[in-house]
Amino acid sequence: MNRGDPIDVLIVGAGASGAAVAWSLAETGMRIVCLEQGGWPNPSDYPSTQRDGELAQFGRYSYNPNIRGLPEDYPINVSDSPISVANFNGVGGGTVLYAGHFPRFHPSDFRTKTLDGVGEDWPLDYRRLAPFYAENDQMVGVAGLDGDPAYPPKAVQLPPVPLGLVGEKLAAGFNQLGWHWWPSDSAIATRPYGGRDQCVNLGPCMSGCAQGAKSSTDLTYWPAAERAGVELWTHCRVREVLVNEDDMATGVIYFDQDGNEQRASAEIVILACNGVGTSRLLLNSKSNRFPEGLVNRSGLVGKNLMHHPYGYVQGVFDDPLDSDKGPVGCAVWSQEFYETDARRGFMRGYTLQSSRGFGPVVTAMGGLQNGRVSWGSDHHETFGAYFNHIAAFSAICEDLPELHNTVTLDPELVDSDGIPAPKINYTLSENSQNMLRHGVERASEVLRAAGAHDIVVQSPLANAGWHLLGTARMGVEAESSVVNEWGRAHDVKNLFIVDGSIFVTSAAVNPTPTIQALALYIADQIKGRLANLFD
Repeated sequence: MNRGDPIDVLIVGAGASGAAVAWSLAETGMRIVCLEQGGWPNPSDYPSTQRDGELAQFGRYSYNPNIRGLPEDYPINVSDSPISVANFNGVGGGTVLYAGHFPRFHPSDFRTKTLDGVGEDWPLDYRRLAPFYAENDQMVGVAGLDGDPAYPPKAVQLPPVPLGLVGEKLAAGFNQLGWHWWPSDSAIATRPYGGRDQCVNLGPCMSGCAQGAKSSTDLTYWPAAERAGVELWTHCRVREVLVNEDDMATGVIYFDQDGNEQRASAEIVILACNGVGTSRLLLNSKSNRFPEGLVNRSGLVGKNLMHHPYGYVQGVFDDPLDSDKGPVGCAVWSQEFYETDARRGFMRGYTLQSSRGFGPVVTAMGGLQNGRVSWGSDHHETFGAYFNHIAAFSAICEDLPELHNTVTLDPELVDSDGIPAPKINYTLSENSQNMLRHGVERASEVLRAAGAHDIVVQSPLANAGWHLLGTARMGVEAESSVVNEWGRAHDVKNLFIVDGSIFVTSAAVNPTPTIQALALYIADQIKGRLANLFD
């Protein structure tokens, strides 16, 4: 087809949710086009294939776009936030750089208002999403172990990531304390799966998996979607969504790779740009009909930003742990402190996610910074006692929705096409601070029980704004939400949002499986309602 031919469904963003919704809708036979402002990632350029690979994680493969600064990136003003935002533009989106940690929400996460009097209840529940979690797991290939008592029964496709010496050491610490632990669910192929080879323990999962074992959507959903006829146009940066006098979206204005302004018209528009990118696009799509930003009659676009504050706790052990080998963020987790216990001084809870160590360069740099590695005559001795002797935990804390945590448009900062950049205003609530404190203390207990003799704490972890949630929340009532219970905007009936911005609460787990399950659920709703979709 020619680019000027009519488009039925136009998707903005080719990451976790955009890929899933495109693949699911392809069976309708409609013409589906996805606009992605980045390009296709090149695994041969990933840091693990380069001699300077570890240093590349601090430059061209940093997950902080303000550091990476590639042409497809846009700047993000985080001067009023203690947590920097991670963002990656390209086919696969954030899944190219994520660690592959792949937990589902708990059933309680959809009912926090009813159960605990905080946050809001979702307009759907775990049971409604369960078949879409399962469908997504089949596409991705989840490595794990059946029977985790923290969850309802669920199938896994692959054996768990081997615990390694790090996982075994930490599991022994949990056992000594009598606390829950379980092998992580991981979006990592531990056996050949779906045409991808298995993990070979390269280690630097968060700078791209050159082996292709990590389930980023450029390797899972997009090949299947393109075979089914979906068109993926790269290097197309969308500036605004257009609407007519009937409050219907008519398409988008975008800049092509050469910086030329283009227009794409469509019958249905779907946004899949993450909790910062989607709210930025909506706020920039002002018109006489929507002077405060598109679908923002509720005033909630860009409000209730949720990150997941991270507390990072590292232990140093006498025994070597081969801790630079294996997927960095996937060995064991504990959800001992996941559900609310008001006696702890906070509401809701957190997951303790294990983490291995790093390569020699990153270890040396971190050790010099925290004083565990000396610079001078005893450098080799102190480095040798630190490198491969590290195990760690992240306390992934549930972030409750708060109106004052926002994404707005910066009045001065713009991207390379002159589009206003997003500005983050974010503060840690007292609840989050108390939860972080408790999580750091419990993680330290496990590490000491496992034999660690030296504890290093960073809390909150300043560079951990990986999860961008809640800025266009889902709900039944138009006055208190941006999209309805199946992802359609209340104010524009042919506009849908499928990314993490529609989250009502954040839970205490990495959000990608839920983002993708929601995208598949919304696609299923669209397919089932085609005859009266805009009623």
